[in-house]
Amino acid sequence: MSLYQLSNIAQIYSGRTVLTIESLTLEAGTITGIVGPNGSGKSTLMRMLAFLELPHTGNVLYKGVDTSIADTKLRREVTLLTQQPYLLKRSVQENIEYGLHVRGISNISGRAASALEEVGLSPAIFLTRNWFELSGGEAQRVALAARLVIRPSVLLMDEPTSSLDEESAERIRNAAVRAKNEHKTSLIIVSHDREWLRSVSDRTVLIRNGKIDAVHSG
Repeated sequence: MSLYQLSNIAQIYSGRTVLTIESLTLEAGTITGIVGPNGSGKSTLMRMLAFLELPHTGNVLYKGVDTSIADTKLRREVTLLTQQPYLLKRSVQENIEYGLHVRGISNISGRAASALEEVGLSPAIFLTRNWFELSGGEAQRVALAARLVIRPSVLLMDEPTSSLDEESAERIRNAAVRAKNEHKTSLIIVSHDREWLRSVSDRTVLIRNGKIDAVHSG
């Protein structure tokens, strides 16, 4: 099933065209990797997919709905993990549970602990820690846990392993695969680590100079 359909996209900043996509379809139930040099348009594409900006021209459809008219309920199906994660000035547990409270989800006992385990952090150690007691890599994994716990339909990840060691990167890979297989989350991941991205993705999209250069399966 088609998750996103992009057609005749052009994004322009200050008179400069930064992204041009004639046609791109992203499938539900898969992990799609996005790779390309700095400045190639990857982050612009991710912001469009996250409903954070609209293209200058063209259409972005999400489940057949034009993203320019998507309602709040539809927007909450998609969550973005940025390269520099933002945490609330609260405890780890409060950060992870925040999205559940916002969505009015009850009976959340134990869900924060389970989410921490998914990203390889010990609940006994980390649940009560404050946001300022975390290293950069730990903060990134807590931010991921906060997104996994809400079981989104779509998880967008921008350079999720950039500040992580090899073991932690493997934990993130396992968490991504588990989210797809067990929770039916569709994932779109931007990474400069091509080997890691290839290991986790069903399909890889290469962007150069603001255009789709190649699409590789497997």
